[in-house]
Amino acid sequence: MNYEKLLLQQAEQDERIVVMTAENRALIRNVHCILKERFIDTGITEQTMVGMAAGLSLRGRIPVIHALTTFLTMRAFEFIRSDVGIANLPVKLSGFIPGFLSDGNGPTHQAIEDVSLMRGIPNMEVFCPADENDLLIMLPKIWATSAPSYVRINHLPGKYVHDKNFEIGKAEVICEGSDITFLVYGYLFEQTMEAGTILKEKGYSVGLINMRSLKPVDEEAIIRAAVKSNICVTVEDHLITGGLYSIVAETLLKNKITVDVIPLALRNRWFKPALLQDVLEYEEFTAEAIVNHVLRELKIRLNTINI
Repeated sequence: MNYEKLLLQQAEQDERIVVMTAENRALIRNVHCILKERFIDTGITEQTMVGMAAGLSLRGRIPVIHALTTFLTMRAFEFIRSDVGIANLPVKLSGFIPGFLSDGNGPTHQAIEDVSLMRGIPNMEVFCPADENDLLIMLPKIWATSAPSYVRINHLPGKYVHDKNFEIGKAEVICEGSDITFLVYGYLFEQTMEAGTILKEKGYSVGLINMRSLKPVDEEAIIRAAVKSNICVTVEDHLITGGLYSIVAETLLKNKITVDVIPLALRNRWFKPALLQDVLEYEEFTAEAIVNHVLRELKIRLNTINI
């Protein structure tokens, strides 16, 4: 099973589903042959596609729309906000190559503001699967709701076998730890999991949470991590503003909870384009780099306490 097969399966079961794209067929190359009139390619016109999707949803359809994430969330932002968000229509946005997955592309094609933009729209739900397995588990329930939604599409295979009992608004708690808890979403899940393994081998008690649903978000999981662990670490291929670090900060402030939080995110700049592994190494998001960053922060905090 892959994204395209799942989409066709769901469309076969529910005739309301209409598949749309703004000339981005990387994930859906064979859909037009099967769905025929229920497949619409608007060309490189993301705004038009979103407007058409809103109109179709008013006619009882469930449009699943596709485009490169950066153009879907930014070029068509006003249309998503005004036509879909305000009207609270069940338009399902699939954003392709978000975050570091746009590896070889420059700043114009890097979607590292998307979570902030989409979660800021009232009624919009936001999801960030860790890998293809997680994506396929999550999508049927996301597409089945009456809410508008944005999904950071991650079609890369992963090693971890995810919990199939996905619930909207619930995180996947992989393990709990008393020293450090990692909170992560999307592509960096695997690197973070490996970082946790390395830290455990060094004697630390490490927790890991897959924050697959960012809006609605699992506040209970965040609070439990903050109460149980000495330090929480947020990891994301997104600008530090408006993403997971902001979500965690908002949740802790709202519930009057204080804990040290280390944010690993892009700070005030776009990443240097290269092959994906080279991007991880240069931007210091490999498992080893994550471990080194955490250990440096722990040392700084220890020295501060001793002073």
